[in-house]
Amino acid sequence: MQLETNRLIMRPFEETDAEGLFLLDSNPEVMKYVGGVVSTEIEQSRQMIEFIQNQYKENGVGRLAVIEKSSNTLIGWSGLKYLTKEINGIKNVYELGYRFLPEYWGKGYATETAIAALNYAFNEIKTDVVYAMAVTENTGSNRVLQKLGFEELGTFLDDGDLCYWYKLEKENYKQN
Repeated sequence: MQLETNRLIMRPFEETDAEGLFLLDSNPEVMKYVGGVVSTEIEQSRQMIEFIQNQYKENGVGRLAVIEKSSNTLIGWSGLKYLTKEINGIKNVYELGYRFLPEYWGKGYATETAIAALNYAFNEIKTDVVYAMAVTENTGSNRVLQKLGFEELGTFLDDGDLCYWYKLEKENYKQN
């Protein structure tokens, strides 16, 4: 599965993306709000790519590498993940997520890729609901989700971080 917007290509991760993913996951500023451990070795990125590729095979979806068309650079990831492990009492649902290098923040890329992923979720997969979560202190991510029409369902603790839990039903989605 590959999605495309005016400025970006969203495609499955490849082994050759390890260096770009490592740039993302080794950046403390990026990892500040995602509850993950800052990567210290490129091997961690290779393992993550393998994990995501397995999600493609097992669930039909997984996070996609986001490539900026103008520079042909991997600038982050975005897209759907099928939650098979319970989060906040819910599992076996689609979850939207995104992560970008700091120099690409504030350019509308999270919104742009989220719209492409949501259109895919509602029009191709034919799901009726997509969930999302964001650390309460991550105002940028929360603003994106609210702008897209996600309904805040409350807060919960995820790996020690207080997070908002969101839901967007197809009937309330206005972007498609």
